[in-house]
Amino acid sequence: MTGTGSGTGIATTVLAANPHAHGFLSPTGVEIAFLLVGLVTLGAAVVSVTTRQLVHAALWLVVALGGLAVEYLLLTAEFIAWVQVLIYVGSVVVLLLFGLMLTKAPIGRSPDADSGNRWAAIAVAAAAAASLVWVVVDAFRATWIDLDGAPQGTTEVTGEILFRHWVLPFEALSVLLLAALVGAIVLSRRKNEEH
Repeated sequence: MTGTGSGTGIATTVLAANPHAHGFLSPTGVEIAFLLVGLVTLGAAVVSVTTRQLVHAALWLVVALGGLAVEYLLLTAEFIAWVQVLIYVGSVVVLLLFGLMLTKAPIGRSPDADSGNRWAAIAVAAAAAASLVWVVVDAFRATWIDLDGAPQGTTEVTGEILFRHWVLPFEALSVLLLAALVGAIVLSRRKNEEH
């Protein structure tokens, strides 16, 4: 018997013993849903940065951030999904909308929303995406997940990692949100003083 024939026989035996086993090219429903939600999220993000209507951009950002929350749910990281909804969809987008309202941004199409630096922005976005993919692949190349411990993505594991190893970036993010809020207030007061 040749190696190919015996390999096929072993694969058939394994599939017969475990009918729920699937190969790399036979995705499950969760994987298909993950891919579809990812495509919707990517489309919403592209529309959010290419539209010339500021309010529409903020609303498409809600769709993109909500899509990320659904992706976290599909990865069984419920705590991260709810943090995504509460902080980003709830706080950041509301902060953006308040900034738009306080600065009296135009509601319709804004001709000055396009600065003409589209190609530079695409180059910077491609470089940032490539570096992010490289950093993630390099960081998790030799990482092993402990299957005997608490499940990854739970509140216990996430809280321990967040407040033991990532305290400084967590606090920097809160300072960033505070700076955005102060900036919106300063811009609104300046507009009121001019009128």
